[in-house]
Amino acid sequence: MLCLVAAMLQLTQTPAVKANALFADNAILQRQKPVPVFGTGTPGTEVEIALDQESRKTKVGKDGRWIVKFPAKEAGGPHELKLNGSVIARNVLFGEVWIASGQSNMEWSANNANDYDEARRIAKPNIRMFTVTKTSVENPLEDVRGAGWVEGNADTVGGFSAVGFWFAEFLAQSTKVPVGVIHTSWGGTPAESWTSMEMLRKTPSYATRLAGYEENLKNDFPLRQAEYKKALAAYNEERRDKANEGEAKGWPLPTHNISDWRKVAVPQTTGSIEGPGKPSNGAFWFRVEFDLSSVPGDMELSLGALDDFDHTYVNGKLVGKTGEETPNFFSYPRKYSVPASVLKPGRNLVAVRVYDWGGAGGFMSSARELSIGGQGKKIPLAGTWSYKAERIADFSKIPQEPFGPGNPWAPASLYNGMIAPLVPYGIRGAIWYQGESNADRAFQYRSLFANMIRDWRKRFGQGEFPFYFVQLANFMGRPGQPSESNWAELREAQDMTLRLRNAGMATAIDIGEAQDIHPRNKKEVGRRLALIALNRVHEEKIEYSGPRFGKLTVLPGALKVQFKHAKGLRSRDGKSPQFFQIAGADRKYVWAEATIVGTSVVLKNSAVPNPVAVRYAWADNPEINLENGDGLPAVPFRTDTWPGLTDTRQ
Repeated sequence: MLCLVAAMLQLTQTPAVKANALFADNAILQRQKPVPVFGTGTPGTEVEIALDQESRKTKVGKDGRWIVKFPAKEAGGPHELKLNGSVIARNVLFGEVWIASGQSNMEWSANNANDYDEARRIAKPNIRMFTVTKTSVENPLEDVRGAGWVEGNADTVGGFSAVGFWFAEFLAQSTKVPVGVIHTSWGGTPAESWTSMEMLRKTPSYATRLAGYEENLKNDFPLRQAEYKKALAAYNEERRDKANEGEAKGWPLPTHNISDWRKVAVPQTTGSIEGPGKPSNGAFWFRVEFDLSSVPGDMELSLGALDDFDHTYVNGKLVGKTGEETPNFFSYPRKYSVPASVLKPGRNLVAVRVYDWGGAGGFMSSARELSIGGQGKKIPLAGTWSYKAERIADFSKIPQEPFGPGNPWAPASLYNGMIAPLVPYGIRGAIWYQGESNADRAFQYRSLFANMIRDWRKRFGQGEFPFYFVQLANFMGRPGQPSESNWAELREAQDMTLRLRNAGMATAIDIGEAQDIHPRNKKEVGRRLALIALNRVHEEKIEYSGPRFGKLTVLPGALKVQFKHAKGLRSRDGKSPQFFQIAGADRKYVWAEATIVGTSVVLKNSAVPNPVAVRYAWADNPEINLENGDGLPAVPFRTDTWPGLTDTRQ
C-alpha cells in the first residue's frame, strides 16, 4: 500500500510537459519548410517528439518553453505525432497552412454567407480549420485556446470562416494539396489590438493614443473593472429570456385567434422589429400559413438567420430552437427537421418566437432562405406574416467595459491572446480582412497596419511571408457630388501597404452592400485572395489584380490615366466608366467624362479647363464599372496628396 501511495505521489509530481494545442488530431503542417513542434513544461524536463518513426529530443528551457524542428516534408499523410511516447496527434497531413485574421468580415461564418449550399456540397476533409477562441489578455499567452482542428464536411463547414473556407477551397482545387486555416478573428476590433505592445511603442503615429491608454490604467482601473463586472452581470440577468408567455397563451396553435395581430413583411425591411426608431428588444411572434396537397414525408424548414434566439413551431409542435449555447447564434441559419407526423394535407402553420436581447433583431435572412421543402418540393415562405409582440424591451444601455486589459479594443490585447500563442507554427502566409474599425484614423493606419505585418513576420521568424488582405468593400450611402471619405482614405492606406515585400491586396469595391457592413459574397472575396496566392506563391500565370493606377499624363484640357493589370480594359455594363473625378489647382473636384482608350482612360470636364489631379472610386460606396478582361474591378486611387479628413486624427 505504501509503495502504491509513493508511486502515485511520484506520478503527480512528475513535471508536466505538453505540446501547443495546435498539434492535435487532424492538424495540417506546412509542407516544404522545416517543421517546428513546440510547447511548454517544467524547466529541465526531457522532451522527445516523434513524427512517425522520426524523433527529436530536447529539454524544456529556463523560460518554460521547448521546441524541436523536423526537416521539410512534402504534402500528404496521414502522419502521427507522439510526445514522450504518447500519441498527441493523429491523422496529421502536410499541406499549405494560412492564418486568417481580422474583424467580423473574416469571422463571418459560411452558414450565413452566400453559396452555403455549395460549400456544404463540396466541403472535404482536405480542408481543415482551427478556430482560435476569442481571448483578450494583458500578457502574451504561450498556448493557444481553441476546440481543435476540424475537417471540412457538410456538417462542419457552416461554422468555418466563410472567407477562410473559400480561400482554402480555391487553393486546394488548384494545388491539389491539403489546406489548413488557422482562423483567429474578432468582430469590431482595430489593428492595434492585433499588434504587440513592443511594436506599438515603435509606431510614432500611435504614441498619443498609447499614452492615453496607459494613463487610463492608472486611474482606479481595478475598481472600475469590478464595477463593470457587477453592472454587466445585472444587465445580463435583466435581458435574459425568462418565460415563454406566448406559448402559454396558445400563440403557436392554428386555432388561436389572431384578429388583433399585425401584418408585416418577412424578411424585415428594417433592423428594428417594431419599426424605425423604436426599441427592438424582447420577445416577438411571427406566423405564416402554407398549403400541402399531400404530406410528402419529413420536410425541412429553413428560416435563415434569426437575431438572437428562437422557438419554432409547426402546427403547434416545437420543431426546433436555438439559444445561447449555439456559437454565433445571431447569424446562425435555422434549418429544422419537420416530421411528417406534424404535417397535414391542406393548411399548415409555421410560428416563430424570436427573442432579441440586444441591438437590431428578428429575421436577418434573405427571401430565398425562407422555405419549407421535402421530396424535391420547396414552398417559399417569404412575404406577409402575422405578427405580435409578447414583450417589448430596450436593452440598449449596455455597461461600458473600462478600456484596459480584457477589452478587445485594448492595444496588444488580441495579439497577446490570439496571435502570440500561434508562434512559431509553420505557415505559408496570412490573409486579413479588417479596417472598418480604423476608418476614422485612416492616416494613422498607413503606419499602424504596415507595422503590424512587420511585427507578425518578426515573431514567426519565417521571413517576409506572404500577407494578403482585403481592401474595404463599398458600404453606406452613395454621394451625389464628389466629397471626402474616411473609408476612401482607409482604402488608400491599405493600398500603400503594398510597398511591403510580399504584400497583396484583393479589392472588394464592387461586391459590398450599401445597408450592410457584412457583404454576403464571401466566395468571391476568398477567390480574389486565392488568385494572389496562386500567382505569387504557386507561380500560376493568372491575373490576380484589377486595373491599377500606373501613370498620369496631362493633356490639353484633359487627363490621361494609364493602368497596369489592364489587359482587356472595359466597362462591365457598356456605359462610360463611372466615378472618376478631376480637379484643377483650386482643388475642387467635379465628375469627369471618361473614355477608355486601350489600357488608359481619358478624363475631361469643360468646367475644369486645366485639370491637375484625378480621383477614382473615392467615396464610401462608389458606383463603379471599370474592370479588366478577367472581370476584376479597378482599384480606387487618387493622384493628389492634399490633406484629408483623417490626417490629424490619432
